[in-house]
Amino acid sequence: MMFEYCPICANKLSLKTAGDDGEIPFCEACNRYWFNLFPVCVIALIVNQFDEVVLLKQSYLSTQYSTYVAGYMQSGESAEQAIQREIKEEIGLDVSELCYVTSHWFNMKQILMIGFIAKTSKADFVLSSEVDSAEWVRLQDVPQKIYPEHPDNIAYLLYKEYLRRKG
Repeated sequence: MMFEYCPICANKLSLKTAGDDGEIPFCEACNRYWFNLFPVCVIALIVNQFDEVVLLKQSYLSTQYSTYVAGYMQSGESAEQAIQREIKEEIGLDVSELCYVTSHWFNMKQILMIGFIAKTSKADFVLSSEVDSAEWVRLQDVPQKIYPEHPDNIAYLLYKEYLRRKG
């Protein structure tokens, strides 16, 4: 979101140089810069003790491909809290180990994605209403199910990093 008016006083913003950041919308009345805002999303490759990965079907995202658990961060949450909350909400599982892997700018939707590898024990899923289905998938079967024609997407990056760390 690019600010044109101050969210506090509603005055029209002007551009003012903010050091190395260049010209940034600035409110003269509030004496405050208004940097662009963008959504932040968390995503996790979730793996169990048998090297199986959780893949979700969510028809509002794709009818052809599967995805990992993901969701938007809420105000006041850390990225780690957000992904643990999303995992619990979407599939009903608790995380035993969580490791940050990478961030990725998703240009199509103008979203910053923060990626994790999460470990959990194999269990049945308790699905939220936004998840059509979930399944445990063998590690080697994951790539063809998660947008194989886009190997630079964050889901594939998380998969490759899990393989690298596993050795």
